[in-house]
Amino acid sequence: MEQAIIILLTLTSVVSLTFIFERALALRAARVIPPVLAEAVQNCQSGSDLPMLRRLCEQHPSPLGRLLLIAASHLDCPKSENVDILQTKARHEVAQLERGLVILEIIIGIAPLLGLVGTVYGLILLFTGLGQQALVGDNALFAAGIALALRATLMGLLVAIPSLVAWSYLSKKVDTLAVELETLCGEFLQRQYRAVNRT
Repeated sequence: MEQAIIILLTLTSVVSLTFIFERALALRAARVIPPVLAEAVQNCQSGSDLPMLRRLCEQHPSPLGRLLLIAASHLDCPKSENVDILQTKARHEVAQLERGLVILEIIIGIAPLLGLVGTVYGLILLFTGLGQQALVGDNALFAAGIALALRATLMGLLVAIPSLVAWSYLSKKVDTLAVELETLCGEFLQRQYRAVNRT
């Protein structure tokens, strides 16, 4: 039983590290909001600049690129309708950015519990053995049993703490990127509809 708990904790550790590294790579700012697209949004002042922006979005596939393509393809719609379409697509993009964070959240909750199960099981074995062998005075056996029991708790915490730190950092990063995406897309729409109103 103790071996099974240690194996489960090792597996949760591997899964946690995999998702941490995968999300850390996927959430790099340059990958979500390529600087060339952010600059293109600033330079796209009118409808004549749209072909260049579309070309850059296709050359640099990213959440920002996909959102800009959606916004640009619906510029013939009223602004409020375009904003609604863009918000729906943005929610989907943010959900993709958050992909995997729920796994880390589950690991944060389950790893200490697995460690606690290991500890309780170890203590049950310890006291059962002490009772059967009537070796209550044997401090070495008692110490070995306690060490065995606490090993699972330590492993559980060693899995949960880094997962919690990574989850907090990555969740905050997703929030920051979502705000930047919203700001850039809002600026793009504002400029384009302002240009249309002037003509």
